[in-house]
Amino acid sequence: MAGESQNWVLMVTAQTPTNIAVIKYWGKRDETLILPVNDSISVTLDPSHLCTTTTVAVSPSFQKDRMWLNGKEIALSGGRFQSCLRELRKRACDVEDKKKGIKISKEDWSKLHLHIASYNNFPTAAGLASSAAGLACLVYSIGKLMNVKEDESQLSAIARQGSGSACRSLFGGFVKWIMGKEEDGSDSLAVQLADEKHWDDLVIIIAVVSSRQKETSSTSGMRESVETSLLLQHRAKEIVPKRILQMEEAIRNRDFASFSRLTCTDSNQFHAVCLDTWPPIFYMNDTSHRIISIIEKWNRSEESPQVAYTFDAGPNAVLIARNRQTAALLLQRLLYYFPPTSGDLDSYIIGDKSITKDAGINGIQDVEALPPPPEIKDNIPSQKFKGDVNYFICTRPGRGPVLLSDESQALLNSENGLPK
Repeated sequence: MAGESQNWVLMVTAQTPTNIAVIKYWGKRDETLILPVNDSISVTLDPSHLCTTTTVAVSPSFQKDRMWLNGKEIALSGGRFQSCLRELRKRACDVEDKKKGIKISKEDWSKLHLHIASYNNFPTAAGLASSAAGLACLVYSIGKLMNVKEDESQLSAIARQGSGSACRSLFGGFVKWIMGKEEDGSDSLAVQLADEKHWDDLVIIIAVVSSRQKETSSTSGMRESVETSLLLQHRAKEIVPKRILQMEEAIRNRDFASFSRLTCTDSNQFHAVCLDTWPPIFYMNDTSHRIISIIEKWNRSEESPQVAYTFDAGPNAVLIARNRQTAALLLQRLLYYFPPTSGDLDSYIIGDKSITKDAGINGIQDVEALPPPPEIKDNIPSQKFKGDVNYFICTRPGRGPVLLSDESQALLNSENGLPK
């Protein structure tokens, strides 16, 4: 291990998006390797609105592996993290930084410790796939630091061992996680079906109903469903294989009517599996159900579906509008039913704020002046639910992970490898 002194620090910073499954992953056939009972398909969300940024640093002066999440140090004793690290160290290659005079041989990596700092720009563990973005970013950034030669699909098989849906965050656009057949999980990995430019009409609005941590974690929820839900067995064997083919075709042809039907029915069936679990699991709440009702009413009043909805293991609604014009109409409806509790629209609608302008919303007075949606029969004033939504995130399908070369974006100090 060559270096002018033992005090050098070598760092890499990366940014990785989160993803939302439109055909759900729920249930493992192998808990340790995280092998799913069915294939799944997701849409990667624009990392400028929802992402994890991770800096990894290596130095001979580090005494042990350490990690900070959103500024707080967390324990790294977890088996899942250790699995990812073990797999990456196995594949590490020689690294040389001529400018800093640093040379690390592949054998050195087993003796060196890492410092990792990670930051999510959205609530952690609230059903917005924060673990997916986090683990994908961890694997991607460490892979770059260690000069791992594997491609994104092979890296996804490592990320999968940290968090199942993390494997889908190693690509942008539309991604399929192939469940695989092998017992060692070598063929359970992610592939890109289409990039984010393939269907760039789509606009996504997320209603953050709760940013609290959920009562039943996905890990324990899945385990209970696999053990007790007969519907899960039927879904994995009979229903999902057909839906996967139909969803691939809908994405290929940019067929929104089919995409919407499949997305909504698969989300509803996933939550039906949760109810079919013993004891039953409730991830959605009254606000989630209200949002479904609003979308269903609107879709039925039009000749073809305008918006698809999907809910992961939490109450937050991910609403996918067929185009920008529809997204503006969707935002009007959401603000009509769920107006902000204060006049501060700036923190109530985050992400791509230009959709607010398209919807003709420039201030709280425009929200108050919104008429009832035309699908409300006889224009009977309907109930409003102020305070039931925390905030909205406007976004779109986005790209996969990238390295950030600007050192000012690093989360660790380049002198000592500690958080800035």
